[in-house]
Amino acid sequence: MLIGAVALCVYGLDQLTKAIVERSLTEGEPVPVLGRVLQWYFVRNPGAAFSFAEGQTWLFTGFAIVMIVVIVVVARRIHSARWAAVFGLVLGGVLGNLTDRLLRPPGFGVGHVVDFISTPWLIPAIYNIADMGIVFGMILFVLLTVLDVGFDGVRRRSRSDGAPAPEDEPDEASGGVGTPPAPGTDEREGRA
Repeated sequence: MLIGAVALCVYGLDQLTKAIVERSLTEGEPVPVLGRVLQWYFVRNPGAAFSFAEGQTWLFTGFAIVMIVVIVVVARRIHSARWAAVFGLVLGGVLGNLTDRLLRPPGFGVGHVVDFISTPWLIPAIYNIADMGIVFGMILFVLLTVLDVGFDGVRRRSRSDGAPAPEDEPDEASGGVGTPPAPGTDEREGRA
């Protein structure tokens, strides 16, 4: 299943990079990679993005567990590679950060997440591969939603008055069935 494969790649890369960071970087000391464009900056984050809600780690642990359950339930309805990539990215990211919260100090369920990627010119935050998976997954989620692509990969078009169109049009990647022929036409050749 593509969702599992994408999630496993994100999760594995996240945990591997965090293990390397803990062994090779000194916490709190920036290491320039591309000047101020990209730096390695090892920190342990007790909160959410931008260190929001520090001290509420247990809340993020619970939220992550709920997200995993929701993704597993929704996964059964997905028949599109695009949507599978979306949920795989998010699932891998959530699992990566949840692993930190469960297994890293200071304790079970309240562990601090290892962050190490710093791009100060772009966003004033330090993040990790799991965060990137979640963010890219959510960007794709919004894009597919705006394009009105269903979990089956079929793009639905709306009429100009806002009402749903009576027929669906498959997107190129869905491999879906085309629009049925008009009444009174030969289905095999599409002629009247």
